[in-house]
Amino acid sequence: MSGSYFPKCVALSALLVLSVGALDTFIAAVYEHAVILPNRTETPVSKEEALLLMNKNIDVLEKAVKLAAKQGAHIIVTPEDGIYGWVFTRESIYPYLEDIPDPEVNWIPCRDPGRFGNTPVQERLSCLAKDNSIYVVANIGDKKLCNASDPQCPPDGRYQYNTDVVFDSQGKLVARYHKGVDFTPQKQSRGTTTTWKQRVVSCYQN
Repeated sequence: MSGSYFPKCVALSALLVLSVGALDTFIAAVYEHAVILPNRTETPVSKEEALLLMNKNIDVLEKAVKLAAKQGAHIIVTPEDGIYGWVFTRESIYPYLEDIPDPEVNWIPCRDPGRFGNTPVQERLSCLAKDNSIYVVANIGDKKLCNASDPQCPPDGRYQYNTDVVFDSQGKLVARYHKGVDFTPQKQSRGTTTTWKQRVVSCYQN
């Protein structure tokens, strides 16, 4: 883990998200770890098995979050695919996905975990941020139902997104960024939109 100062263009955006406009700089921790992977990514597992694996990786992230906060970091950026791994099929990734609401709903999952259905991963990430008074950036999966009225709706009736989320130091969901486009089984793509505030997350990838 390393504490660092982000480049000026990213810092200016992140300052608004962090709500620390009175500060000239902020301390960010960027963390990588050896992700605990499922035994087979091409075979679907139960939601219980998926959550068990994700909690093992979040256990690792929890130690990093606590250390970063102790060292004075205002925000910690956790790894791409750091919670469930990679090389999934469309079907086998589904048990790992949660419905991630628009941040405009003003939601702290740690305090109100059942508001948007079963969201244990968002609840835990929110509590990590809240309990350690630090912003947490994490990469998880989002799912959105659709129907025949949408001509691009996949046959299985849902969009699936590789998603970055940000929880503030109170545990509130403040950003959701659907990375790139969602590819349907017919190779069609669905573009996504974000608010200006959410674009700070995309800066971490460039």
